[in-house]
Amino acid sequence: MTALVVRHQPWTSEPRRPPMSNEVDARPGLSLTSRYLTRDGHPVIPVSGEIHYSRVPRHRWVSRLRQMRSGGVTVISAYAFWLHHVPERGRPRFDGNRDVGAFLDACAAEGFDVVLRIGPWCHGETRNGGFPDWVQDSPVRHRTDDPAYLALVSEWFSQLAAQVAGRSLAGLQLENELYDQPGHLLTLKRLARAAGLSAPLWTATAWGGAELPAEEVFPLYGGYGDGFWVDADAPWDPTFREHYFFSHVWDDPGIGADLRRSNPARPARSPSPLFPPATCELGGGMATAYHRRPRPSALDVAAIAHGKIGNGSAWQGYYMYAGGTNPPGTQESHASGYPNDMTPLGYDFHAPIGEAGLLSGSHALLRQQHAFLAAFGPALAEMPSSLPDLRPSGVEDVRTLRYALRSNGDSGFLFISWHQPHVPLPDYAEAQFAVRLDDRSVVLPASPMTIPAGTLARWPLGWDAGGVRLDWVTASALTVLPGARTTLVCVESAGIPVSYSVGGVVHEVEASTVPVRVSADADLLVLPASVADAVWVDVDRRRLFLSADELTWDPDGVVTARTSSAYPEVRVYAAGGFVEVPMRRAAPSLGAVADGRATLVRRAGGAVPVAYGKFDGRQSAPSAAVFEELAAVFSLSLPRLPDDLDGFIRISWAGDVAQLRVDGRTVTDRFWDGSDWVVSLRDAGYAPGSSLTLHVLPLAAGSPVWLPEDARDRLLGSLGELLAVDAIELLGLASWPEA
Repeated sequence: MTALVVRHQPWTSEPRRPPMSNEVDARPGLSLTSRYLTRDGHPVIPVSGEIHYSRVPRHRWVSRLRQMRSGGVTVISAYAFWLHHVPERGRPRFDGNRDVGAFLDACAAEGFDVVLRIGPWCHGETRNGGFPDWVQDSPVRHRTDDPAYLALVSEWFSQLAAQVAGRSLAGLQLENELYDQPGHLLTLKRLARAAGLSAPLWTATAWGGAELPAEEVFPLYGGYGDGFWVDADAPWDPTFREHYFFSHVWDDPGIGADLRRSNPARPARSPSPLFPPATCELGGGMATAYHRRPRPSALDVAAIAHGKIGNGSAWQGYYMYAGGTNPPGTQESHASGYPNDMTPLGYDFHAPIGEAGLLSGSHALLRQQHAFLAAFGPALAEMPSSLPDLRPSGVEDVRTLRYALRSNGDSGFLFISWHQPHVPLPDYAEAQFAVRLDDRSVVLPASPMTIPAGTLARWPLGWDAGGVRLDWVTASALTVLPGARTTLVCVESAGIPVSYSVGGVVHEVEASTVPVRVSADADLLVLPASVADAVWVDVDRRRLFLSADELTWDPDGVVTARTSSAYPEVRVYAAGGFVEVPMRRAAPSLGAVADGRATLVRRAGGAVPVAYGKFDGRQSAPSAAVFEELAAVFSLSLPRLPDDLDGFIRISWAGDVAQLRVDGRTVTDRFWDGSDWVVSLRDAGYAPGSSLTLHVLPLAAGSPVWLPEDARDRLLGSLGELLAVDAIELLGLASWPEA
């Protein structure tokens, strides 16, 4: 057996301080270097999450922000869609869900920095890329320095600036996916300044070989493991597959490629030497187009984010982090010339926080990474990324283990990523690592081990444990808890034995909720893999919780549990163990789970066709008229919930396209991809006595749309066409604040 060798590679140049945020647009407390961002003079690795205020009910803004905080998000990122705000020229709308000023106030009250993505062209699957129709139809050369176009942009920027006035922004993104007009980006920056918009960070998307004006914008990258923007019959594209490997290549030629298919491919670019490698669009999930319906798993999402940290990321930014619902008539589609038909209303994105406001599995996996960044980010930011001596030969390589090192030459973290979708990886046998640091080599573990498929690990090396050096731990670092005894908290990886070394002496550990003493002043707590999804970390106060229910906390740290059970079990770590947190209810009713009933009231209108036409080579969604003619209709009956509970329905169904209607009004919709569909009853406008109907269009067995493997298998097993409503579940969630 040969050890897996990785050698620490020090920085190749001295850190630089770009004019941005330092001499120009400086703001106390926030600045930028070529290696990392600083907060109050200390290195940090921010975590930004995308949420679109105009796609989320205003009364949910604070609860969404708190769900983002409990997920470890520290910066809010949001598009300001011109289309949502100014559908008619001269009549801007900043009311209700569109009140950007109120949203920024909510973010500030909750303690978040904000990056506002002002466009004018944003995309985000909005029609015309976010241009109002009257702008799209104007006789101007869009997205250029055409004076007639710039006059329209100046009008928009002035309207937006009036709403933002007096509020502090951490960043402003100019345009989106503009590849070959650095001069136009400078013009947009000038126009934004003239309107009164400013921030210490001016950003731009850098993927696709984008030419950006040096020093004037902070280049940000992305990474999606699958996407709707390739053809239905396309294999898993290398531009998706590459994100499951450790690499120092940050450019991605695949994102947005469907909108530049007529343009020649642009060469990939390296990050600017003035700025650190950073992201704004790590796939927090994926939108669903009609012709192609990816459904990333929680592990798919987490693996890409984990890999970017190992690659040297100085900023983890997700798109989307919280899903939402489109204002009617604003989505992108074939009708607007977009290559992909999107759902008119639903924009769930399979995000960590779904359209309805319930958490998906990725929230749990990502919040562990983000707790790690909060605790170790100041040290990690100073650590360059080093790749191993033997690396995979390409995206087809499923035999060479994927790992990387971030180190300062004396201590650091070993990252392992052994997961990818679509093409399963085997368990990797006989793994043992030799990490070459500046003055010594570290071999771990003591004996070779098997790395199971699905493993994501970040093992600490050379951690100071109360005056004693902890050489290494074969469990993922999570956080450090202060107190009379400092506690290093790690999480076990399923199937990997936990051991640690102090002074060259190896100790085996059983993962537990009780710590082991590693020195006179420090403990090591290795949580079992079985409780990993129940781990929550208040990163501001370094409080560690265990709860199977959803937890959030307000700016003062007061915890609230949301549950459908009789009583939430919330435990907090204190004095060497977990103790129960007393919770209380302001109202007497408890959470509830109940079955609803779906009654067929109108059969499908006839056999559905295999396809409904094409645009730009891709299948089109059925028209509204065809949907009305052919869809089956089910009446949904739900038990009544107490008024103080937050009600949701979970719909298990199969078919092609579905709409949920309240009193005849479509409130949201879905293209079927094999997953359950969750809808907030309150946000849908449902009340006792409302008519609730589910309209489902069958899917022809021969349909050429791309589906996840399990959904495709179900379709192929159907007799001619697929139509089913398998279950309707009612969830009533009660909120329990900390007593």
